[in-house]
Amino acid sequence: MENKKVVLAYSGGLDTSYCAMYLAKERGLEVYTALANTGGFTQEELVVIEKKALAMGVKAHVTLDVTQEYYDKGIRYMVYGNVMRNNTYPISVSSERIFQAMAIAQYANEIGAKYIAHGSTGAGNDQVRFDLAFEVLSPQIEVITPTRDMQLTREYEINYLKEHGVDADFEKMEYSINAGLWGTSIGGKETLTSDQTLPESAYPKQVEKTTPETMTIGFNKGEISTVNGVAYDNAIDAIRKVEEIGSAFGIGRDMHIGDTIIGIKGRVGFEAAAPMLIIKAHEMLEKHTLTKWQQHWKDQLGNWYGMFMHESMYLDPVMRDIEKFLENTQRNVTGEVSIMLKPEHFTLVGIQSENDLMRSKFGEYGEMNKGWSADDVKGFTKILSNQLKIYYSVNEE
Repeated sequence: MENKKVVLAYSGGLDTSYCAMYLAKERGLEVYTALANTGGFTQEELVVIEKKALAMGVKAHVTLDVTQEYYDKGIRYMVYGNVMRNNTYPISVSSERIFQAMAIAQYANEIGAKYIAHGSTGAGNDQVRFDLAFEVLSPQIEVITPTRDMQLTREYEINYLKEHGVDADFEKMEYSINAGLWGTSIGGKETLTSDQTLPESAYPKQVEKTTPETMTIGFNKGEISTVNGVAYDNAIDAIRKVEEIGSAFGIGRDMHIGDTIIGIKGRVGFEAAAPMLIIKAHEMLEKHTLTKWQQHWKDQLGNWYGMFMHESMYLDPVMRDIEKFLENTQRNVTGEVSIMLKPEHFTLVGIQSENDLMRSKFGEYGEMNKGWSADDVKGFTKILSNQLKIYYSVNEE
């Protein structure tokens, strides 16, 4: 019997809804939709998505929960590395894709699928992320990409679904929203331009609080462990709590402008209260607990780690090497950070840590030297100037 099994990476959004119906009705395939959840869906939402998938004529639907793996093997190291793409974007969605792709490839292998499909367009990064993971982890399975191959527009897909009796909130579908534990991306007509920004209504979470309040985030060896003095056994629960508190102030909204894997410039809106607050708090704690050269090399490797994660190279073994370095730097990154939350922004107040290297017994910056004498500084500066004195003497500049 001919193998007609196709596993479709499914999110319940417009592109994947179109692909599910197209593959079943137009291609006559047995469609197995697989949603790899990285923490962006509630149980109620997952039930609705499953019903939606089955209504598209698919053979079966499965939810693959990879939230814990995503934290253990991805988010944890992105916090260690203070990863912010172009100093702006905490690579919220782009970092999820590899873990989703790995889970879907494994599922396709397990059920013996002949095909594997995704709904990415031909103009973005996700197509490369999915293709590369499938090529490496499921090389025997043929990849199908209807949206990319037929160059479909969102309007075409909406009309196709309407013509086939699909009842959905197509107005909402005008914005492509991808939610996960580490933030939400928002794409729409405004992000296709260089001079417009997203309207307030496009953001899934609205500003609910306007009175400033203080929040504390505690870290244990670089991992978030407490929020407002409450201890969490699982960092995922702590992240969700920070998101709940920060998003009520509309914190973490911004527009990412960057160079895509395929070489064009791209824009995407996002809201990521928890990543922004946690990374910036962690970064401040590190400034107090790491040496100058630890911070220097962490900046280099953290930037590379984020770039490789963003550009679909997570499976390269160099990433495991960088992870070992990043983890080793966290042995003294323990303490608590205070943050003042305000509507749509925040201020880092300060830290408390037993490992704080800012100790007054050695000196108070700009005030008093206690660990050395004036003559020590004079001699030190004289030696430090030697190479410059020699250079200018030889070159007469």
